[in-house]
Amino acid sequence: MRRSVRTAALSTTSALLLAFAAPAAQAAAAPAPRIDLRVLVVDDGGPATAAITAELDGSGTPYTLLDLHRTDRPVIDAGFLADTVGGRPRAKYQAVVLPNDNPFGAGSAEMAALASYEKSFAIPQVDAYTYARPEVGLDYPVNGGYSGSLDGARAEVTAAGKAGPFGYLDGPVPFEDNSPSVGESYGYVAKPAAGADFTSYLDAPLPGSQQRGSIVGEYRHDGRRELVVTFVYNQYQQQFRLLARGIVNWLTQGVQIGAARNYFSVHVDDVFGADDRWDSVLNCTPGDVDCAPGQGEPDPIRMTAADAQYAAQWSASKGFTLDMVYNGGGSELFKEENGGSDPLAQQLTADKDAYRWVNHTYNHPFLGCVQDVTVVPWVCAKNADGSTKYVSRSAISAQIGDNRSWAQRAGLPLQSDELVTGEHSGLRILPQQPDDNPNLAPALADNAVAWLGSDNSRDRAQRRVGSALTVPRFPMNVFYNAGRTAEQIDEYNWIYTRTADGGSGICETAANSTCLAEPLDTATGYADYVVPLEARIGLGHVLANDPRPHFIHQSNLAEDRIAYPVLNRVLDDYAALYADSTPLVNLRQRDIGAELRDRAAWNTAVKAGRVTAYRIGDAVTVQAPNGVRVTATMPAGTRQNLLLGTADFGSAYAGAVSGWVGPGLLQDRVTLTLPAVAPTTARIAKAAPVQASAPRLPLPVGVRQRVPYGVTG
Repeated sequence: MRRSVRTAALSTTSALLLAFAAPAAQAAAAPAPRIDLRVLVVDDGGPATAAITAELDGSGTPYTLLDLHRTDRPVIDAGFLADTVGGRPRAKYQAVVLPNDNPFGAGSAEMAALASYEKSFAIPQVDAYTYARPEVGLDYPVNGGYSGSLDGARAEVTAAGKAGPFGYLDGPVPFEDNSPSVGESYGYVAKPAAGADFTSYLDAPLPGSQQRGSIVGEYRHDGRRELVVTFVYNQYQQQFRLLARGIVNWLTQGVQIGAARNYFSVHVDDVFGADDRWDSVLNCTPGDVDCAPGQGEPDPIRMTAADAQYAAQWSASKGFTLDMVYNGGGSELFKEENGGSDPLAQQLTADKDAYRWVNHTYNHPFLGCVQDVTVVPWVCAKNADGSTKYVSRSAISAQIGDNRSWAQRAGLPLQSDELVTGEHSGLRILPQQPDDNPNLAPALADNAVAWLGSDNSRDRAQRRVGSALTVPRFPMNVFYNAGRTAEQIDEYNWIYTRTADGGSGICETAANSTCLAEPLDTATGYADYVVPLEARIGLGHVLANDPRPHFIHQSNLAEDRIAYPVLNRVLDDYAALYADSTPLVNLRQRDIGAELRDRAAWNTAVKAGRVTAYRIGDAVTVQAPNGVRVTATMPAGTRQNLLLGTADFGSAYAGAVSGWVGPGLLQDRVTLTLPAVAPTTARIAKAAPVQASAPRLPLPVGVRQRVPYGVTG
């Protein structure tokens, strides 16, 4: 996008070599210990520990969860934490996550065992959420600090934080404040205790003072290191998502099995076609299936050549590539009705290299069951024997092949193994069609389709359909049948307001929906409410290490061009938060599919205990089941050892290198060599309840193409 790679340097006061040598009392000739690359998470059921666990899950990092509420849990003692393998001391965990600095109580033998283990093997400990007090290197909040709500606070990464584990951030870490009536964040802002070896990584202003206090910092004491976090959070809140990478980076000392990046891709469906328009009087969409046959007159929305010029200019200015999901038959129909010319197609094909192109079938028919649209909602037509009547294999193949041929004639740089069917049709859609069209899989195979777009709101998990793997897509709540902001808000009000307020009342009866307090103003509601909400949801996906693409429609790039304010907000907010070393990753459909495929195989192997990973000195070894690629994040300069020589490992991201890798020729495991000096990224009460982020307003299943529930392409 806009980024060049910048590797965060360690300050001279904060650099610390990874101390994986044997304890000093051992003989100099004693072998270096083996450190298993697995995290121990001690869980008390709180949201902070759950958030860190979710981050480990999302990145594919192995961990062991010890539930404090289980009476049959293992006891933490020396044997639980360490042993000897082949005459070499082994630390079974590279790091420890505790819900606070001591969840076992004063004088606990378990805490004593952990402290001894951490000191002996230089194992770092994260206190997921703890009260500020001298035991964690901080003064009590009553001594010039603060305790209370942090809603809307603007925290800042300190110089030590930028030089250390949070160097991927530009500095500001804004805390959410989504509702004035809901407490979302509670915390303690405190100064270091007198004489404490404490380095603040994230601080916040102290009320009524020009000074700042720590809310995330490192405390060194008794030969141990703790990352002290003094605010509570959950896994969905933006402030945690911004800090999660740094917490895990500090935890693993930059040697992590697993990886995370920030992804954002946007598909524009129905390009060259036209989308039916919402009727604010009928409260349905004439020409589409939510209106009864003959109800109203269709008034299609279609991009113009000027809209296409704007799209290319916007894409270039933002350094962001859109995926044009096209229907070539839409252009041919337009030419038939307009004297044989299509200025839109001429402009888009002239700028064809500015975009990626994805086959959306020739003229966007529904490819599942044959629809009976004489009723609202529609139903599947039946054969004489009562079975479901499906669109044929040959009809599906013709739609795929004809659109491919059109692209070849137009000179579009098409990746022919990608496909998104119209409305994701052919795939199951509840309640009308509970199973895939049985003719879809063979038609995909006939046309060598490997990556098939699906609706993330209906079918989140990647799955196989014939020759293809699905690529679930997030629907953005910018309506397909709106080209103007007034239309968007009129329909939004119809869906999300109560009957008493003039709405449909759907929001009152659907369990997965929320009603607006009052209807939005048609002049200001889009900019003031919908854009911030949709941008926050989209950015939330970006920060969650989720590569799934988002999708909108060509109608949203026409007329009032209502998609751009949302996309601009996502991109601009991201640019303000992240450093140049951490660009948005903008992948095409097939690459997203491959990422999801590799993650699924890796996560299955990790959860089954079939991955072994450890470090001895500067050598890292990872063994996974045959055919499962390994994902890891390592210091810049890490090399993969091959049968003959070495090769660079991974690619640069967020000040480290990360990526997928498999064993080399005639090898059964991945072995990596770390740089000669692999610095760590480090150094240099009663829990308040946490509330979930303010809910979005999802659409009930059965209402089409509008929000993440029941939306089609």
